[in-house]
Amino acid sequence: MIFNYSFVPALDSLYDMEQGYGFAAAPAGSKNEELKDSWPGDYFSPAVPTLLMDVPNGNYTVTLEIGSPDTSAVTTVREGLGRIRLLELKTGPGEITTRIFAVHVEDGVLKLAFGGAAPSVRQVTVNRVSSIPTLFLAGDSTVTDQASGQFPYTGWGQMIGLYLDEDIAVANHARSGRSARTFIEESRLLRIAKRLRKGDFLLVQFAHNDEKETEEGAGPFTTYQHYLKQYIDLARSAGAYPVLVAPMHRRFFEEDGAIRNTHGDYIEAMRQLAVREAVPFVDLASLSKVYFEELGEARSKQVFLWAEPGQYANLPEGAEDNTHFSEAGAIEMARLVAKGLQQTEADKLKQHLISNIGGSLI
Repeated sequence: MIFNYSFVPALDSLYDMEQGYGFAAAPAGSKNEELKDSWPGDYFSPAVPTLLMDVPNGNYTVTLEIGSPDTSAVTTVREGLGRIRLLELKTGPGEITTRIFAVHVEDGVLKLAFGGAAPSVRQVTVNRVSSIPTLFLAGDSTVTDQASGQFPYTGWGQMIGLYLDEDIAVANHARSGRSARTFIEESRLLRIAKRLRKGDFLLVQFAHNDEKETEEGAGPFTTYQHYLKQYIDLARSAGAYPVLVAPMHRRFFEEDGAIRNTHGDYIEAMRQLAVREAVPFVDLASLSKVYFEELGEARSKQVFLWAEPGQYANLPEGAEDNTHFSEAGAIEMARLVAKGLQQTEADKLKQHLISNIGGSLI
């Protein structure tokens, strides 16, 4: 099936069901992560209209022609549930550049939003490309697509696309509060199983909530490994490639400035399972420990969701959260995941990483 759009995005072109595309403004940001109904324009401050395009479910490449013939521009592009695909792309007067990225659509609507300092998008072209693989994410609140009404809370799954090329799309199935067990019991892994194809990838990060489970026999080397193996087996049965991602550390420092391990033996349990099952293992625990210790106790607050009262409309009382991330922090976690992938034997996935992952922006 061939499907494509190509048009100049005029902000005064309102969404029309008959033509199947156009801009619209949501009446408010969504507070419900489960509904997955947030629009990317609502993740900008102030909110901007969202370009809605009715399309069949599947994977698409989006080609954007960016720049202005007369003025300088700084353009940030978000798609879907607030996922940043281009971050503050600078173009000078008369400089026109093309950028391409992939998008996974599962609700019949491809959503784009353009913001920044005088953003300029001159042309949008959308093509359905069923041959490109999908990177499925399974995890908890540190990975999930946080709802727009919760901004600036952000999961690293919303930012991983910044470090991927245009030949792979991302489907983020992570949900807040889930463990490796409850994700399966709520049929969330089954939902992935129904979509997983040969050549796709499944990244799995759990532990934050698993370590809270107290039923008889529960533990890192028993139930945790048992459930994680089900993700591995599922991926392999579909001809897909599983990757285990160790949980990042929380922001708790010892008196000597070292990060405290609040995950107990769960990190080691995942590492041992990865070795036993010959699965690529991203040691995000070690990478985050080094990174947080380099930043120190004060600067590391920028990674997590620390905010003064009134700083954000969605956090009127402020926040002091040492587990979840700000948008800038989620970008850093996604960068560490990409860096960790570079260090693994996940060769087929590594080829989809951009060539220049870069360093910390904090």
